[in-house]
Formats: sequence, C-alpha cells, structure tokens
Amino acid sequence: MASAKHNLLAVILGGGAGSRLFPLTQQRSKPAVPVGGKYRLVDIPISNCINSDILKIFILTQYNSASLNRHIAQTYRFSQFSNGFVEILAAEQTPESPQWFQGTADAVRQVLPHIGGWGIDTLLILSGDHLYTMDYRGFLQRHYDTDADVTVSVIPCAAEAASEFGLLKTDQDGRIVEFKEKPKGEALETMRVDQSGFGLSPDEAAARPFLASMGIYVFKYDRMQGLLAEDSSWLDFGREVIPAAIGRGKVQAFMFDGYWEDIGTISAFYKANLDLTTKIPKFNLFDAEAPVYTRARYLPPSKIEESEIRDSMISDGCIMIGARVSSSVIGLRSRIAKGVQIDASIVMGADYYQSLEEMRNETQADLPPVGIGEQAIIRRAIIDKNARIGSGVRLLNEAGVLNVDAEDKSYYIREGIIIVPKNAVIRSGTVI
Repeated sequence: MASAKHNLLAVILGGGAGSRLFPLTQQRSKPAVPVGGKYRLVDIPISNCINSDILKIFILTQYNSASLNRHIAQTYRFSQFSNGFVEILAAEQTPESPQWFQGTADAVRQVLPHIGGWGIDTLLILSGDHLYTMDYRGFLQRHYDTDADVTVSVIPCAAEAASEFGLLKTDQDGRIVEFKEKPKGEALETMRVDQSGFGLSPDEAAARPFLASMGIYVFKYDRMQGLLAEDSSWLDFGREVIPAAIGRGKVQAFMFDGYWEDIGTISAFYKANLDLTTKIPKFNLFDAEAPVYTRARYLPPSKIEESEIRDSMISDGCIMIGARVSSSVIGLRSRIAKGVQIDASIVMGADYYQSLEEMRNETQADLPPVGIGEQAIIRRAIIDKNARIGSGVRLLNEAGVLNVDAEDKSYYIREGIIIVPKNAVIRSGTVI
C-alpha cells in the first residue's frame, strides 16, 4: 500500500466565492452545494480519501463556510482508537499574513504552520468541487515510484473544452516539460499531445488530443515548502507554482481516464446531476468498492402515493402524492403535492419537516408551505432547499430566456435553467 511507508496528509481546497455557481453559492461555499439528492460536493473527495486509506484530512475554507463546517462536524467522526480526522482549517488573519487566502497556493502557504507539526513527507492537494471516483493509492504509487517532487493528475481532453483547463506536455517517461494555464488560440494548438503513448486507442487519442490538469497534486512536503517560500507573489498552483516547479525539479504526470467533472458552472452542475438519472450514469453511486459517505440522518423511507416516476432518483424522507416525475433528482424531505409535474429538474428538498399546524397557519397567511404545491409544473429547473412553490406555479421558461435575475430575487435564470434559491417563495399561480 502506497501510504504505509510515508507520512501523508490530504488537504482539500474549499474553493473561492463560487460566483459561477450563484445563486447556489449565495449562502454556502461550493463544496457544501448539495449533489445527487443527499450528498454534498465535499463528500466526494473525502470519500475518495477514506476509500484510499487516507484518514488525515484538512479542509481549507474561507467563503460562506458555516454550512460546510456544520456538515463536516456532524458527518466525519472517526473512532477514538484511530488517528484519522477530517478538520476544517478556516482562513485566519495573523501578524505574518493579514490577508485572507488569495489563491490555491496562498491558502496552503498560510496553513503550513498548522500542518507542519504532523511530521509529514507527502502532501496530497485536492479540490472540493469535483465529481469523480479515484483510488489515490495508484496516484501516490506513481509519485513514489518516479521519485517526483510533484505529480499532477491529468485527464485526456477534447479541443472544445481544453481552453478551460491548465494544459501540459510530457516526455516519453511521463515527465511534464511544459504547462500553460487556460491557453487560447495558437497557444492552445501548441499544447496538442499524442495520447496513444498513454494507453489510449488511436481513435480516443485523436478525439482527446490535450492533457488537462485536474487540479490534483502530490508534493514532496519539503519541496513544496521551498517552492512556496521562494516567491510570496505566487498565489496559485496552476498559474505559478507548477510552471515554476517544472523548471526547478522533477514534475510527473499521472494519467486518470475515468469520469471527472469540474462542477464550476450552473450548466455543469445541472448536467452532472441529471446524468445520475440515466440508465448507466457516468458517476457510479452504487459501487460497493467505493461508497460515497455523507451524514447519516435517520430519515423514514420515502412515501409515494398514486405517482408516476420515470428515470429519477428519490432521496430519503420524501412525501409524494399523485405526482409525475421524470428524469429528475428529488432531494431529502421533499414534499410534492397532487398533480405536480416535474421534468428534467433538481429538487434539493428541505432541512426540516413542517407540522400540519404550521402548514395550515401558513396557508391561511397566504404563504405556500415548504415544498411544491398542487398542480405545479416544473421543467429544466433547480429548486434549492426549503423553497416554497405555491399551487399552480409554472416554471417552464417557454420564452427561452438565457440569463435573468428576478427583481424580488425569488428566482434566477442561468444558461436557460430556472433556479429558485434557498428559502425562496414562489407565490401560487406564478408563471416563469
């Protein structure tokens, strides 16, 4: 086992403000965004670590971190007889660094005093907002076998997506010789690589001629310390630290050819969730060898009456009466009333149940209860937690609007997808 001979620590980067995922990141950080009905994005890298026998994990947070902190505290408690932990390291202002985290490398630089005391020789750096299954032991073994200073996990990439990533070139031994962050135009064309040497078929190699960095790195701890100390203006691993490391030491590539999705935009988030409802999803939640862990909530089974459900995922604790649901992800404690139609949508559910008395009182006060009211029709939408959708509401975007912000902030449209933010109210009869 790769980690047995080495003292290893994993650091998961909590991400910046996540503005491209707004309004899902209005009240939470990117890693805390719900995914797959009952999980949060941060559960993915933490589960990958646990399944790879990596049990010392720090999560670096800064923006809107309250719900992420609560989730970590309620979910990941290892046995007192184990030396494993999952701990939050929040950005802090100190006499040495009065600034908040300025980038990925700066975040790690600022927390070095907290992780230096662990006597580690290897640091695994992960992102908190990617969807993928990976056994990091193979990645680490490659790092140790090649005696690299840094190993970068890479994925073959098609031309249309390549300019969104850091791209790299390697020699025949897999050593990285060039790295460019999000190149465009001619700079992009110079980064084409023959992928057939990485075990891809000629057709696959031609379809995906670029090597994209996944933003996942393994460092020799002392080499990383040296690089971060060299120039305090280096704030980002992809933009500054990795290119500098290529000129100063041995930087290796590790090829990952599984499913990997950077959940950076609303459309990426929407597509990745809806893919989970397909016959054979790209991301497998049913892999017994690599379970995805999350908070145990002890909810009742979902209760479904007189409803028609096709190609969908229904989470725990839902109550659904006389509804039609297709190609959708229905989250925890969702309450869906009679005659509701939901198609190609993500309903994140609720954090709590309302009593019948509360619902009666709110109905008398002309406030829809939490959930989706009778005869509502929802298509191509994301309904965030605790939203109140009144009866007869139609969320269809029939005009095909691409981007808009409602004046009362009760809904947003991004890339043609209607988003109802957390705790928002859509009054009965509203048509969007």
